[in-house]
Amino acid sequence: MPFWSSSKTSESSATNDHDLERRASQNDPAASASQAAGTEWLQGHLHHLTEEQEGKLVEFKKLCEEKGYYTPASGAEGAEGEGKGEEKKASHSDETMLRFLRARRFDVNGAWGQFKDTEDWRKENAIEDLYENIEVEAYDAARRMYPQWTGRRDRRGIPVYVFEIRHLNSKNMAAYNSTMSSEAQPETHKSSTVPQRLLRLFALYENLLNFVMPMCSQLPRPNPETPIVTSTNIVDVSGVGLKQFWNLKGHMQDASVLATAHYPETLDRIFIIGAPSFFPTVWGWIKRWFDPVTTSKIFILSASEVKPTLTSFMDPSSIPKQYGGDLDWKWGDMPNLDEPARELLSPLETPPTEEQSHPGLIKGPVLFKGDEIQILGKVDGVSRQKTIPVPKRKGQEQAEQAGAKTESHENGATTAPAAEKETSGADSTDTDATPAEESGDVEKSALANGDAPAPAAQQQTTSA
Repeated sequence: MPFWSSSKTSESSATNDHDLERRASQNDPAASASQAAGTEWLQGHLHHLTEEQEGKLVEFKKLCEEKGYYTPASGAEGAEGEGKGEEKKASHSDETMLRFLRARRFDVNGAWGQFKDTEDWRKENAIEDLYENIEVEAYDAARRMYPQWTGRRDRRGIPVYVFEIRHLNSKNMAAYNSTMSSEAQPETHKSSTVPQRLLRLFALYENLLNFVMPMCSQLPRPNPETPIVTSTNIVDVSGVGLKQFWNLKGHMQDASVLATAHYPETLDRIFIIGAPSFFPTVWGWIKRWFDPVTTSKIFILSASEVKPTLTSFMDPSSIPKQYGGDLDWKWGDMPNLDEPARELLSPLETPPTEEQSHPGLIKGPVLFKGDEIQILGKVDGVSRQKTIPVPKRKGQEQAEQAGAKTESHENGATTAPAAEKETSGADSTDTDATPAEESGDVEKSALANGDAPAPAAQQQTTSA
């Protein structure tokens, strides 16, 4: 999702403009693909830390705890003589803490400064309340103006986003700006002085961190021990004139500044394709947004490099047809999920439409929390909040039952654990079913059409 994202380092000021341009133009896609095919890219990530990095993580969490910004996991052991107490998760996951450490090259004090600023910003802007209460139509209008998730992943399991800039013409930008009325402002942010365009952008980043990434982390992939915390972006600049680039400068810089400050280390690669002859002029504007680390992740591809480069990172089934792949996805479409993702998100699936030949997902903000999905947002001011259990993937339930029987046998038990009772049609893993085929899916279809179910009990959400 991040279009222009960077991680500030002290080296930025020491790198001149000429160096930045040279680095971006000379980045070797083949060498980068070779690195991604191995495990080198995992360095500094969870379960791939050096002994020194492990120590820095412990030190960082302790410092944040002392300052009142981090709460460690607790309660698993319980008090003496009382057995195990109720387990409480840490306020922030290790993979979140590591993003801030990597952004500052494991400088604990530097990471603490950025982490504190981010937590203060989240509290000041009530980010969780924003994501929970944003109007579904306002959220979807913003989704169509920024990089869009195709529903697919690269060979490492990292989600793939596409940003086709030519669609952001003056007519479409004016239409988008016209949706920012006082009625569209979330009820929790009526008094906010932050422009609506930024509030909506905040919500899009929350979706990346709290829905797309954790969902992708549960899908089959290499190195499943390490959570997915980044995205890969295809940025298509074909058909864009110099004037349009200039008019979009502020729109794109909003995303860059936000990612740099409060969503560090969420970018894996950017592939820029369709660059016009005047692109060096445009690069002269935007290169100042980058530091050397981010610049090393940007690849400006010639027409002959597009297909071989993308296929080195992604299976053709995950590359949209317009870029040489087999994926039926075009700009504006909802995600076109692969089969494993469809199994996991079947309760959210919506039928194909006249504009979109493949099944899609319900609009608006959603949380993926491992064993449950929370549908958030409001429709005409009415909350549609609902919690749905995550369906078992094919083969997963049988494997768990087999494991339970084995454990029961080893412990000398005579009966196997009872199968968990199905609570709704959303538990079905029949990925060929459409929302109208089962009674449990009628409400899902209503959500897709913008109708709101009766509000469910509000549940607390946690920071990414």
